[in-house]
Amino acid sequence: MGKITEKFDKVLSASPFPGHVDHAPDASKEVVRNSKDQPMPFADLTGNYQRNKGIPPQSFKDSKVYIVGTGIAGLSAAYYFIRDGHIPGKNIIFLDKVAVEGGSLDGSGNAKEGYIVRGGREMEMTYENLWDIYQDIPAIEMPKPYSVLDEFRLLNDNDPNYSKARLIHNNGAVRDFSKFDLDKLDQLAIVKLLLKKKEDLDDLTVEDYFSTSFLESKFWILFRTMFAFENWHSLLECKLYMHRFLHLIDGFKDLSCLVFPKYNQYDTFVKPLTEHLKSKGVKTQFDTLVKDLDVQINTDGKLVKGIITVQNDKEVIIPISDKDFVIVTTASMTEDTRYGDNTHAPIKAIENLKSGESTGWQLWKNLAAKSTEFGNPEKFCSSIGKSSWESATLTCRPSALTEKIKEYCVNDPYSGKAATGGIVSITDSNWLMSFTINRQPHFPEQPDDVLVIWLYALYMHKDGNYTKKTMPQSTGNEILAELCFHIGLEDQIDSVIKKTIVKTSFMPYITSMFMPRAAGDRPKIVPNGCKNLGLVGQFVETNNDVVFTVETSVRTARTAVYQLLNLNKQVPDIAAGQYDIRQLLKAAKALNDYKPFPGESVLKRVLKNTYFEHILPEGVEDEEQHDSFLYEQLDKIKGWAKELTH
Repeated sequence: MGKITEKFDKVLSASPFPGHVDHAPDASKEVVRNSKDQPMPFADLTGNYQRNKGIPPQSFKDSKVYIVGTGIAGLSAAYYFIRDGHIPGKNIIFLDKVAVEGGSLDGSGNAKEGYIVRGGREMEMTYENLWDIYQDIPAIEMPKPYSVLDEFRLLNDNDPNYSKARLIHNNGAVRDFSKFDLDKLDQLAIVKLLLKKKEDLDDLTVEDYFSTSFLESKFWILFRTMFAFENWHSLLECKLYMHRFLHLIDGFKDLSCLVFPKYNQYDTFVKPLTEHLKSKGVKTQFDTLVKDLDVQINTDGKLVKGIITVQNDKEVIIPISDKDFVIVTTASMTEDTRYGDNTHAPIKAIENLKSGESTGWQLWKNLAAKSTEFGNPEKFCSSIGKSSWESATLTCRPSALTEKIKEYCVNDPYSGKAATGGIVSITDSNWLMSFTINRQPHFPEQPDDVLVIWLYALYMHKDGNYTKKTMPQSTGNEILAELCFHIGLEDQIDSVIKKTIVKTSFMPYITSMFMPRAAGDRPKIVPNGCKNLGLVGQFVETNNDVVFTVETSVRTARTAVYQLLNLNKQVPDIAAGQYDIRQLLKAAKALNDYKPFPGESVLKRVLKNTYFEHILPEGVEDEEQHDSFLYEQLDKIKGWAKELTH
C-alpha cells in the first residue's frame, strides 16, 4: 500500500487482516455476530460504510487490462479498475468484434427507419452495485455535479410507477389482477422452496417441483411474464428470484415495485458510462474477435499468457505479461440475434438453427476444454427451443393503435410520465404476448408525435390466435396484426400497419442463463487457480444474486476486480430483505391475497399497543380462524407471567 498508508504502518504490520479479505461474502452461510475476529461488515450490509475507497496492496500503474466485450459487465470492470484499483485508464483496452458498446443493453434507430431495442431490464431500488457506479457518473441532462443516479431519483421520486392494466384478455378487456389466487398448498410450496438448500436443487425445473394449479395461477402468470421464466427453466434460479425480490412481492401485481429510467437503456446507462471511461483514457479496439486464450496451467495455477484474436481475417496474438489482467464476458444472451422487419420474418424455423456455434459461446467452450474450473457452457446453449424468445419494437405514428394504447396507460403516453408502468400481458394469447410503453420519448431525439412500443412473447412454438403462425415465422406486420386482434382492433389492422414501423429480434439464447444447472456448470468469477483472469456477465457464479439483471453484471465485474487486485474492500451480498421480519410478514400477507395468515391474529394481539405494532402488514380485517388453540395457550402464558410478578 506504500505511501498511501504509511502513517498507519504500525497498526497494519501487526494486523492479521490485510490481504485476507473475503471479497464476496455469502450472507446465506454467515452467522451474524460481533467479534474481534470479524472486523469487516456482515455480508449483506449495504450503505455508506461500504463506500470506502479501495487501496491496492501494490502499484498497478504499469499493468495493462484487456477486457473482452463492451457490455455493462466489461464497462463496469473498467470503472472499478480505475476507481478502486488506481490503474490508469490509458492502460485499459476493450476488445470487441462489434462496432458499438453496450452488449445486450442496446437501443438505436430513428423515427424514419424505425427504432429497435432488443430487450429491457426491469429495475428496483436495491441494485447496490449499479447505483454505486452511477452515483459517480455525470448526469445526461443535468449540470455538474449531478449524476445519472440523481436524474434517475428525480424522475422516479416524482413520477411513481404503477400499472392499471397489468393483465388483459378478451380482445383487450382489462382482467382483474388484484389477487394472486394461490391456494394454501401452493403458498406452502413457495415457503418450502424458500427453505430448501440451494445444493438440493441441481438440474431441477420449475415444473418438476410445482403443481399444475401453481403453474396455472395468476401469481405464476405475473411472475413469469415479469421475469421471462418458462416452466422448464431452473428451479434453483426461480428460488433465487424469490429470495432476491421477496421485498417486492406485494408490488408484483401492479408493478409499483419497479423504477424506470427516462430513456432507453443504451442512452441512460451505456452512453454516459462509456463517455466517462473515454475521458479517463480507456481505449476500445473494435472489429477484434477473441476466439481463445493461451492459458498456462500447472501446479502453480492458471496464468493467461496471450489473447488469440482475429483481426482483418488474420490471427493476431496479444501477449499478456504476469502483471497484466484479462477480463472475459463468457457468452452472451443476445448473441446471434436474427432480425426482421415489417415484411420479413427473422427466421424460417427454430429447428434450422445450430446451437452454441456463435463466437462468444465458442470462446467459453474453448476455455471450458482447458479445465473443468471454467464451467460447462453446453448446459446453457444446447437447446435453442427452450432458451429463445422474440421481441419487437414498434415505431408508431398516431393511429387507432396509439389511441387504444392510451386506455392502458396511467398517464397520457405523450406526457413524458410513466405510461403502462411496465408490461401488459395478454393472458389468452397463444404466444403469451406482453407489451409495454415506457416513458416517452424513449430516445432523446424522438419526435413528439412518435411512440415507441416494445413487445415480446414467451411461447415460441405455438401458432398465433390470428396469424396461425409461430412468432419467429411471422413478419412484423403479422405480429402487429396479432397485437391488434388481441386489443380489439381487428377491423383496423390495415390502417395501423400504414402508421407503424416494426423491427423484430429473434434471440436464440435470451433466457439461456435460466436453463437448469448444477454446481460447477457456471465458473467462479475468478476460477480456482487463476492469477490474472476474471470471468464476468450472466454465466458466472455468484453467492445469491440472480441472472438477467444489470445488477448481476456489475456485481460480477466488481468482484473480479477486487479479487484479482486483492483490494481491502468487499462486494456486499444482496440486500437483506429476505431476513427482515417486516418483509417476510408482508410477503406472507401478499401471497395470501391480504387475507389473514395462520397465527396473524395472535401476533396482532401480542403486539397491539407496543413499539413493534407497525411491523404487521395491513390487509383485510382479522377473522377468527383456527387460532382458538393459540389464544388459549397465549392466555395461559399471560396467566403464568401474572403469577410470577406477584
